[in-house]
Formats: sequence, structure tokens, C-alpha cells
Amino acid sequence: MPENRLSSSGLALAIGAYGLWGILPIYFLLLSPSGPVEIVAWRVLLSLVFCLALLALTRAFTAFAALLRDRRVMLLSLIAGLLIAVNWVTYVSASTTGFVVEAALGYFINPIVSIALGVLFLRERLRIGQWVAVGISVIAVLVLAIGYGEPPYIALTLAFSFGLYGYLKNRMGRRVSAVSGLTLETAWLLPVAIVALLWVQLAGGGLTAGSAGWGHAVLLSFAGIVTAVPLLLFAAAARRLPLSVMGFIQYFAPLLQFIFGVAVLAEPMPLERWIGFALVWLALAVLTIEAVVQRRRARREQRAEPPETGPVQTV
Repeated sequence: MPENRLSSSGLALAIGAYGLWGILPIYFLLLSPSGPVEIVAWRVLLSLVFCLALLALTRAFTAFAALLRDRRVMLLSLIAGLLIAVNWVTYVSASTTGFVVEAALGYFINPIVSIALGVLFLRERLRIGQWVAVGISVIAVLVLAIGYGEPPYIALTLAFSFGLYGYLKNRMGRRVSAVSGLTLETAWLLPVAIVALLWVQLAGGGLTAGSAGWGHAVLLSFAGIVTAVPLLLFAAAARRLPLSVMGFIQYFAPLLQFIFGVAVLAEPMPLERWIGFALVWLALAVLTIEAVVQRRRARREQRAEPPETGPVQTV
């Protein structure tokens, strides 16, 4: 696909993925009185069932079985599974206890964290614009720490857990599809999910599944679909859109979460938090503009290069 043309279907898929991620707090609030541990445990179980069904429908079990023989992929998927479990528990807890705005902050600063991880693990060298964005983000976190009275632990946990998760997914390679990857990760987490449900039933006051009305049961049964569908939409969009466009649309999800937390849930936003968020948005603007400029410069340099010629043939 030429870079100057955008796929309308790709845009729709990307907006669908990030839009669904953006309204997840509404879904988790509707699952009350279920607690975060029970919600995440059912999310793991039902996501695994949904992914296995998709593998069967798409006849992808052969390719999936090949992954089971790859020790590197299995190890990376185990670590990725643990990271996404931490991310899910933190996010659901934040969504159900009045910290949706701080959760949104975590996904706003996630691109900055990903850059920092690239420097740390891949020895990447930052350009000036990226250094400026990182510096502004550090100041923003300090301002928010003053506003909250402590570091924004929820936001930092979400940003670093998802950033590391993304890094590991990148290391797995393209042959691990979105469905296969999520299947492996939830399969690793299956024993933990079962133990968690047993703990909720025996020591946590009892499971709410099946005891909170049919409407609640129906909503809870969609946990696997709610988890997997945005991921599949994202994977499909990523194959149709340039990375720069995907990077811009990713802010749609935390923006929706932020609006929901402030406008609907009326979470407190004192002046120092507005300043902190404004600094984060400034850092993201710098990062986005720098990426666009760098991309255009690279295209100009590529067009300026003389065409390669083959060896001169003599008769």
C-alpha cells in the first residue's frame, strides 16, 4: 500500500479497536458486584475458550501446534502472560474503584515508556525530539506525584507492564499471530485463574457468576469476546495502516477513558493534575510531530538516492 494512501477499512478497524478499549471501564463497572480478581479470572478462562474456537474455525491449529515446540516462544509467552495479568488486574481494579483517569494516564505515557524500554533493552539512540518528549514526561510525572501526594502507581504499573508486554510480543516475531499469542498467554494463566476462582468462592465471599441475576451472567459471559475482539481488530488494522498512523490513533482509547472518568464519574481533577496531564499531552505532541518530520525526511532521502544499476554488460 502506498504510504500516501490510507486504507479506509484500516482506519475503521483501528478506531474500532481503540474505541472498544476506550469504553472498557463502562463494561467493568456493569459487572458489579464482581471484584477485580474474579473478573480477570473469568476474562482469562473465557478468552482462552474464545481463542481456541477461533483457531478451530480458521483451521490454524497446525501453525499453533508448531509454536508449542518452540521453547523461545513458549518462554516469552509465559512472561507476556504474567505481564498482561498484572496489567489486567491493575486496570480492572482502577476502573472499578474510581481511578479511571489515572488508568488513562498510564496509556497516555505508554509510548514514552516504550521509547525508554527501547533505549534500555535495544540500545536505541534517541533523537533530540524524543529526548525532549521524555524530559517533559518526567516533569509531568513529578507534577502528578505532587498532585496525588504520591507517585501515580496505577499509571506507572499500567504503562510499564503494557510496555514490556509489547516489547516481548515484538520479540516473538510475526509468525505468532494475535490469536495464537493470546491463546498461549491465557493457557499459561489458566491454573492461576482456576485457583483465583476457588479462592473467591471459598474465602472471598463467593463467586458472583450465576448469583447476581441473568443480566450480570450474560455480561460476564462476554468477557472473552470483549478481550479478544479489540486485539483482533488491532492486528487487522496494523496490516493495513502505516505505523505512524497507528501510533496517532492509539491515543483515542485513553482519551475516551479520560473523558469518561472526568465527565461521567466526576473524578477529582485539581489544578496540579490538569497541569500534569497538559504536560503529558505536550510530550505526546512533540513525539508525534518529531515522528512525522523524521518520516518525511527519510522519504525525501530515499527519493534522492540514485537508482541502483546492474553490472555493465559488454558484447
